[in-house]
This record gives sequence, C-alpha cells and structure tokens, in this order.
Amino acid sequence: MNMELTEEQLDDFKQQIIKQIESSFPEEKKESAIERINSMNREEFIEFLKKNKLLASEESDQEQYEESTETGQNETPFRMIIEGKIPSYKLDENKNSIAVLEIKPISKGHIIIIPKKAIFESGKVPQSIFSLAKRISKKIKAELKPKEVLISASPVLGEIIINVLPVYSNESLTSQRKQSSKEELEELKTILEKKQKTKTIKKPKIKKLEQSKMWLPRRIP
Repeated sequence: MNMELTEEQLDDFKQQIIKQIESSFPEEKKESAIERINSMNREEFIEFLKKNKLLASEESDQEQYEESTETGQNETPFRMIIEGKIPSYKLDENKNSIAVLEIKPISKGHIIIIPKKAIFESGKVPQSIFSLAKRISKKIKAELKPKEVLISASPVLGEIIINVLPVYSNESLTSQRKQSSKEELEELKTILEKKQKTKTIKKPKIKKLEQSKMWLPRRIP
C-alpha cells in the first residue's frame, strides 16, 4: 500500500486489529496484546503493519491472500465478518457483497460494503457491488436526509472495501471518526436495513351467488 496514511486511517487500523485480537486470541493473552497495540506511537505502529505485511503492495496482496487461504490464516476483520466470526450490523446483501454499519463512523449512517470474496484492486470490483452501494445510498438519502452520499472504493488492510458515506456538512473519508454506541447502531439498523417482504396468502374468492340459479343437493326423506 504505497500511500501516506492519515491519523484517522491508522486509528481505524488499530481498531480493526484489536477486533481480531478480541475474537481470536486466547483469553490470557488478549489484554496484554491490546495494551501493546494501544501503546504504539505512529512510527511503531506503521512498522508493526509492515512487519506483519499489512501494508503490502497491491501486486503482492493477491499472492499473500492465496497463501494465507491455503494455510487457513486468512483472518482479516472483513473475512471474519463474512464468515460470521465477528458480529456485525448487516443491512443488506447480494450475491457478491454485504452492507454493514461502520461501528466507528465518520457520519451518521456511514456504511461499508464488503465483497464476499476478497478483492485487491479497485478496478476489479464487480458492478453488482456498486449496485448494492447505490441501493443503500438511496435508502440513506430517503431516511437520513444528508446533503449527498459519497460512494468510494478504498484499500483497507490489503483489501478493497466500498465506503458509503453520508455528507451532512463537509465530511470526507479523512474526517474524524467516533465510536457509535450499541443503541445508535441498533436504531440505524432498524431504519436502514432491507425489510423482508412477507408473502400474503390470498384467500380464494367465491363468485357472487345468484339465488335463482342456486343448486342444492336433493334432500333425502
């Protein structure tokens, strides 16, 4: 990943790594590992990302992913969400991706679209994934009334994800993030999730009965 990382991006990386630790480390090692991650300064954390190949170039991402898949070590937060190993606030999905609430959003209703199969280059994102992003964007505009909704593909932890970001004033992907409460996320999920259509069972209709033409079975004495 040949790019200058902002403080917000580094903070986001830290939170995602902490999620991995909480979900996959032994109980006796979780606290010390999380404490160590939180204590790292900018330079130490960037070095940590590099040493763990979390800032690999796009060219090596595919090779690294395939290698990790073969050894069963592909455990990025996005893969863990797709596999159900990390709980998420899922709003919608299609055959290629799912839409979940960002738990540390830039603005109210910030959503990420996660490809079901990891993608490593922005140019290789299927159109169906952007279609889901547009569908979510339309729902956000209708329910939350932002000025606009930005849709942007971004590299995070070696994978491409799609940000769907409501803009109320001048928010962008480099704006400051905040931690959402469970109550806020539950409320947004209720507002924005795709409602499942319930099938209505049609009752058979009986034609209007004309008395003069009514037939009755013959009465037996």
